[in-house]
Amino acid sequence: MKHLAFATGVFVSAAGLAAAETPELVVYTYDSFVSDWGPGPQIETAFEAVCRCDLKFVAAGDGAALLSRLRLEGARTQADIVLGLDTNLTAAARDTGLFAQHSVSADYSLPLEWDDSVFVPYDWGYFAFVHQAGFEAPKSLKALAASEAKILIQDPRSSTPGLGLLMWVKAAYGDEAPAIWRDLADNIVTVTKGWSEAYGLFLEGEADMVLSYTTSPAYHMIAEEDHSKVAAGFEEGHYLQVEVAGKLAGSDVPELADQFLQFMVSDAFQSVIPTTNWMYPAVTPEAGLPDGFQSLVTPAKALLFSAEEAAGLRAGALEEWRAALSQ
Repeated sequence: MKHLAFATGVFVSAAGLAAAETPELVVYTYDSFVSDWGPGPQIETAFEAVCRCDLKFVAAGDGAALLSRLRLEGARTQADIVLGLDTNLTAAARDTGLFAQHSVSADYSLPLEWDDSVFVPYDWGYFAFVHQAGFEAPKSLKALAASEAKILIQDPRSSTPGLGLLMWVKAAYGDEAPAIWRDLADNIVTVTKGWSEAYGLFLEGEADMVLSYTTSPAYHMIAEEDHSKVAAGFEEGHYLQVEVAGKLAGSDVPELADQFLQFMVSDAFQSVIPTTNWMYPAVTPEAGLPDGFQSLVTPAKALLFSAEEAAGLRAGALEEWRAALSQ
């Protein structure tokens, strides 16, 4: 028995040493990214094949909730990378002082010039209201607010689409935004914490329209061969979202974090995005976009505030939203 105990001890020690020699990269992201149907599982397999590391995704709610969690944890955070912020949040994230600069180089295919030394884009898309093909959808946000259509939206305090809608209304209507929200209030069936909950309720028939993306119908077309979901094109234009990732300055594995950020703009990562995250990739894959993306709604006008403008407008826009929905 003593010999067996000794042998077992040697085995455990060797196993522990091997585990200690395998670096771990912790990536905070949003729930849908790491779901079985999201990009997380494929990206984890692909990156671990080249990094000789353990890539650990940690789901932290929806996109805007990532920043809240990071602020709460501060310098104590276990995250090496945060993946899932967007340009409405990057100024606030930069102001925390928790992020480090990157050295990523890429040939981006974004609808805008990208020059950010801290955050690296990995996909983009336009917010839109998705509905069933047989539904006669309004043609603008103002028309939606004046209609009887029932909609599902997300909370701007926890969800990047929810915050995107605040910015969309503000970019399109400026000082008229409070009136738009007052008129929209009776259209809203419910406000969910994140995108997944709202879209799930829409698929269950709980509302006529759901706040999502112009690219969302591609999922139904490609994965389900279902052409019954449509994104409504709005006359005032659609707000653009660019999703990004950034490296934490306090990371214990900064070189590994840099490797992941560079991997993020490689074909191995970008080719997964269109048919798992159902967004446009930040770098066009070598094989191009999948069939079905060419038939999606193309906004007549792209709306976007700079990161600094969005940061300055966020509190006021949130108060306008809360005031309208509390009446």
